[in-house]
Amino acid sequence: MRVGITAVGRMKPGPDRDLFEDYRTRFERTGRGLGFASLSVSELDDRKASGKAAEGAGLLRLMPDKAVVCALDERGKVVSSPDFAARLADWRDAGRADVQFVIGGADGLDRSVLDRADFKLSLGAMVWPHMLVRVMLAEQLYRATSILAGLPYHRA
Repeated sequence: MRVGITAVGRMKPGPDRDLFEDYRTRFERTGRGLGFASLSVSELDDRKASGKAAEGAGLLRLMPDKAVVCALDERGKVVSSPDFAARLADWRDAGRADVQFVIGGADGLDRSVLDRADFKLSLGAMVWPHMLVRVMLAEQLYRATSILAGLPYHRA
């Protein structure tokens, strides 16, 4: 299954990007044997899409048509890491070719993206900067593959 992140904004070089790339590499290394392809990233330039509606239209254009869409949204469902891993495995086992995680800009996701989402995921009650959400999501993807592989990374 191909796994992708579609997000508003371009991640610039620096500590956030370095940490994201570290978790991305870990995910790809662990996930390969579990049927997960590399983690792709599609970025919508936030300077070219002004407003939530324009961002939403741009994000929808960047996503594969038949992908499972998981929107990162503060009003989404909070799940445990093992439950997140199980959901990812369920999508894979159902034969879904793509799962796309969508991260909005500073003002969140447009209704059009939320309506398209198969699942809305919250990383907790706090609001996080959208660039940091990428890092947290990459870590959770790596943690999910570690759980599915039976590795000791997740100690809960």
